[in-house]
Amino acid sequence: MSATSATAPTPPPAPAPAPPPGGRPGSRRGVELSLIVAAVVISMYGYAEVGLATDGRVPPGAAGYGAGLGLLALLAHLAVRARARYADPLLLPIAVLLNGIGLVLIYRLDLEPALGPRAAPAQLVWSGLGVALFIVVVLALRDHRVLARYAYLSVTLALALMVAPILFPAVNGARIWIRAAGFSIQPSEFAKVLLAVFFAGYLSANRAALAYTGRRLPRVPWLQLPTGRVLGPVVAFWLVSVGVLVLERDLGTSLLFFCLFVVMLYVATGRTGWIAVGLLLAAAGAVAVGGLEPHVHGRVRDWLHPFASIDAGLGPGQLAQSLFSFAGGATLGAGLGQGYSYLIGFAAKSDFILATAGEELGLAGLCGLFLLYTLLVTRGFRAGLALPDPFGRLLTVGLASILALQVFVVAGGVMDLIPLTGMAMPFLAQGGSSVVTNWIIVALLIRASDRAGRPAPAPAPEPAAVVA
Repeated sequence: MSATSATAPTPPPAPAPAPPPGGRPGSRRGVELSLIVAAVVISMYGYAEVGLATDGRVPPGAAGYGAGLGLLALLAHLAVRARARYADPLLLPIAVLLNGIGLVLIYRLDLEPALGPRAAPAQLVWSGLGVALFIVVVLALRDHRVLARYAYLSVTLALALMVAPILFPAVNGARIWIRAAGFSIQPSEFAKVLLAVFFAGYLSANRAALAYTGRRLPRVPWLQLPTGRVLGPVVAFWLVSVGVLVLERDLGTSLLFFCLFVVMLYVATGRTGWIAVGLLLAAAGAVAVGGLEPHVHGRVRDWLHPFASIDAGLGPGQLAQSLFSFAGGATLGAGLGQGYSYLIGFAAKSDFILATAGEELGLAGLCGLFLLYTLLVTRGFRAGLALPDPFGRLLTVGLASILALQVFVVAGGVMDLIPLTGMAMPFLAQGGSSVVTNWIIVALLIRASDRAGRPAPAPAPEPAAVVA
């Protein structure tokens, strides 16, 4: 018998694992739908609770409110099921719940005549527009990497949106609004998404040069700063941020844009020197503008002395009323519809809506809200770190960082941890531009998580050995 004839037969290939029931491996859309139903039910319960606490009956519009929110959530879910079936199942339900809680809080404040016309119906309409754009992004954007082609177009549009409010009158001391024919938008809300796209494209293309750093400082050996040539982009954007702050008197937007750039720069390079440079430049800009610009200086003074107006016999200001609201809520809160945070005044539905949540939901409710934001941000980070392409990682981390920075800036301001900035709490506060932009951010995070969650293609079977 020859050697070739004695060759052992090739074993048959192992059978492929059977797909799970439903034929969609890794798809968790059923979990998502269940969580969305729970989010809508919780929101409807809060709406009914406000009516029972104030009028002793369920509000007559409860059914319409629940149907509207439920329809928006269902349409968003169907879009995700159709085009992003491997997306993270927590992102959309969290957004629906936060949006629903925000509508409940705005409706509760609408019941106070001193706070002006009703805002909850308009906020529901803006939420509908936000969900419509969410659906457009999920259905039309097949691959997030396409956005890298429009990096410089994005920054051009962002700068135009940032500069446009300078041409319009100031509102409450800041030039951040475009108002015409009874219609108003806040362009900086849209600019932050465009800037995230630009930063991701620029940094992914130049991360090798930006990662090169100079020598360590002799007296600070643990700090490794970048070279002067590479510091150019940071210094340029620092000057842009300070310029926006001076011209528009918008502390929050300038802080958000600059911190977003520094965070994405650190993620792209992994160099702690960028964090040090960012902190130094931010501190220098804040000190200079805070001492020279009266509007910003007033906010810093209120932050340092929140009860100064009480000591002067003028009564509590907005920040003092906010602190009183948090104190009155204690651990479990006064109950929806039973607080006095409306005494804050015209900003109760926007800047200080978190104070209403703190008073009527208590520390327990605030912790629940912050946990929802934490889940939303961390799931965004998780999706970004799982992407194989640098642009996708930076874009997703940047979008999640926008939400994290905005929550920190707003919560820190109304709690007197940092100066007030006038920004809107994501999904909670009254503001059409804000809620629309946040829905776009969630749509982009869902597209990224769908790409990250797709199963790897099965390897091609090896050809069978030929037996001579």
